[in-house]
Amino acid sequence: MAYNRKVSAMVEEFKNFALKGNVVDLAIGVIIGAAFGKIIDSLVKHIIMPLISLILPGEQGYLAWKWVVNGNEIPYGLFIGEVVNFLIIALALYIFIVKFIGIIVKSKEAAPPAPTKDQELLAEIRDLLKK
Repeated sequence: MAYNRKVSAMVEEFKNFALKGNVVDLAIGVIIGAAFGKIIDSLVKHIIMPLISLILPGEQGYLAWKWVVNGNEIPYGLFIGEVVNFLIIALALYIFIVKFIGIIVKSKEAAPPAPTKDQELLAEIRDLLKK
């Protein structure tokens, strides 16, 4: 019987943890972030890097950019593509988090919440005691 109570208490604690707004928001953010990463990856691989390949021509574009050292190939074109991918994601996150979310946070800080009835009553009591 004590075992059942421990299990149900643990299940209840897990439910409270897993269904909190912050955890659900985090999960949604991770899923959207993964999808956004795929979109940016496609943008870099299929649009940006081929455009760069037009400027610096090669047989297969940036995929063929390689150094050969002692018979070993070092595909620096793929590395450059991943760096561009990272920079675009970092820029998008910076714009979203610092600029967009920052504006929301500043607007919330600018307007303090109105006092509750309890706070108003306490303020009145304080003012009466000062007299």
